[in-house]
Amino acid sequence: MKRQPKLIDCIGQTLIVAYREPTEQLETTLTQAGCRCQVRRQVHQPGYETYSRSFLCLLNHQQAWQQAAAATQPTLIVEADFVPVVNFGELPPPFDPAAKDLGIAWLYTCAAQVYRLSETGYALGYSTSMVAYVISPQSAQLLLQLAATVAHDPGPTVYTPWDSGIEYYLRDRGLQNYVPFRNYGEHGGKPNPEHQQNKLSKAHRADVLYGSLAFPPIYIDQEPNGRIKARLKGIARLLLGKYLRWPVLFSSDRPLPLLQFALTRHLSRHL
Repeated sequence: MKRQPKLIDCIGQTLIVAYREPTEQLETTLTQAGCRCQVRRQVHQPGYETYSRSFLCLLNHQQAWQQAAAATQPTLIVEADFVPVVNFGELPPPFDPAAKDLGIAWLYTCAAQVYRLSETGYALGYSTSMVAYVISPQSAQLLLQLAATVAHDPGPTVYTPWDSGIEYYLRDRGLQNYVPFRNYGEHGGKPNPEHQQNKLSKAHRADVLYGSLAFPPIYIDQEPNGRIKARLKGIARLLLGKYLRWPVLFSSDRPLPLLQFALTRHLSRHL
């Protein structure tokens, strides 16, 4: 029987993007999972105080994309407030390791949608949020072009949900984007006030996890019921046809496997 690939076998380097946040616990957990970790900290520059938080976040990821573009294997990038599940590295990859057209594979999703299943059983779809994801050197080059476009228009001082357009951007350039069966960890940080100011959800959490979290998220004291709310929200999105949209299901050439994927991902005992 052919051995199922593990996530850790399908990535090269792991980059943790951070500003001033502590990352020691995350580094230790990922290193124990087999990841080769580096922390990429943003260095404050004159003028940054006028930049929107969303653009500063983009600059953080841009630094990681530059390193990913020079790699020879896919790169795992996580934000400093990511909390992995136990046995993170032993889980299966959310993308086809044999595919040559990897765009982005989210390990943590927000507002996710599933479009279709590949012939090898991997789910292609949409997500926003860049809490944890895998990119190829090819897609990293394209994301650097996207960052340059955002820097020009609308510019660094304006809030822009640049992460919400990444799936379209890469797909339009011939790459495939993958959503996971379940989330490989949690967004453990506190809400970004810019989200609420721009009429977006105040906070986002993983709708369903692969397993128990390796350590408690930062938000747990302020949101003791955060995981329960996230699970209920995920189930509601499924029932309302927001995760698997009805037109997508009815037009699929494999509707039953697609529906099974969408339903069974929520059949988990883990919050």
